[in-house]
Amino acid sequence: MLLLPLLLEATLLQMASGSHHPFYNGFYYNHVMNDDGNGQEKGVYFNGARLVVETSKDPVYSYSGANVTLPCHYHHEPDQEAKRKIRIKWSKLRDDYTKEQDVLVAIGKTSVAFGDFQGRAHLHRGSRHEASLVVSDVRLQDDGKYRCEVIDGLEDESDVVDLRLQGIVFPYQPPHGQYSLNYHEAERTCQEQGAILANFHQLFQAWSEGLDWCNAGWLADGTVQYPIRLPRKPCGGVHLAPGIRSYGPRHRHLHRFDAFCFSSALRGEVFYLDDPAGMTLEEAKQSCQDVGAEIARVGHLYSAWKFLGLDRCDAGWLADGSVRYPIAKPRANCGPGEPGVRNFGFPSKGRFGVFCYKES
Repeated sequence: MLLLPLLLEATLLQMASGSHHPFYNGFYYNHVMNDDGNGQEKGVYFNGARLVVETSKDPVYSYSGANVTLPCHYHHEPDQEAKRKIRIKWSKLRDDYTKEQDVLVAIGKTSVAFGDFQGRAHLHRGSRHEASLVVSDVRLQDDGKYRCEVIDGLEDESDVVDLRLQGIVFPYQPPHGQYSLNYHEAERTCQEQGAILANFHQLFQAWSEGLDWCNAGWLADGTVQYPIRLPRKPCGGVHLAPGIRSYGPRHRHLHRFDAFCFSSALRGEVFYLDDPAGMTLEEAKQSCQDVGAEIARVGHLYSAWKFLGLDRCDAGWLADGSVRYPIAKPRANCGPGEPGVRNFGFPSKGRFGVFCYKES
């Protein structure tokens, strides 16, 4: 009968000695240092206060090249002064809320940013309990969910904020035809067009704004989907409601589809150059270089049409060898009755003008 109390006493003594493996949530807490930093330990105690972390419940919107602040504040209930140095940890999450990458860790006034956030991410502490994240020179890949984690001793609380880039989704087929890209080729192809593979939320937003496209394309999560506004027989059938049709996850090496690319606001301008006799593709590239620019990519043209209202009823070369033109105000002899970017495909011959891009 004495065995159980003795075992319990031994277990408690071992826990009190600190010899058990410490709690781990990104930092090890073997002991709590005092504020003097002289190595003398202070006892860990619990005073009944609860740590609360709050971020924005609404998405934070930004665009490529801008600076953005993701708000995060914390407090204790009931209110109290922190007895230890607070740790702040920001992480970027996948759609299923698992961690994709570390963004920044801060302890006191010291902070470290990671990966491609180095030199672009820092904390904003405008008030005593603020832990907001500032990201400068926002990139297309920054779109997504972010977790703000506040660690006070053994207390660890967090909340999530959504960063959404204002942009445009466009379907893309390469010169060699429909359904010819595996996932990795689709990812690379979008990057070559000044864009990235779109995610589901971006595709859904584009669908809600009117995108209707009957060819299936890769998304960033490895699924294959397509947006339908007007149900019809070749596009899932006439009896299905409008929406996003999904093939689900596909094999990233073996299966081949088109791509849905996402581009955001431009850091420069797109303009048109013409020649009375027209230009070949190589001549078009040189013409852009002669004026200190580059031949525009497909993503540049879509962004200029979407955000700058670019309207030109003249077909022009783009960097991928396609010939297109943007129409913001539909009119006779300029294609269909809706605004959009018209596509002449990839002509092997012909002479056209050219769309150039010059970064500000």
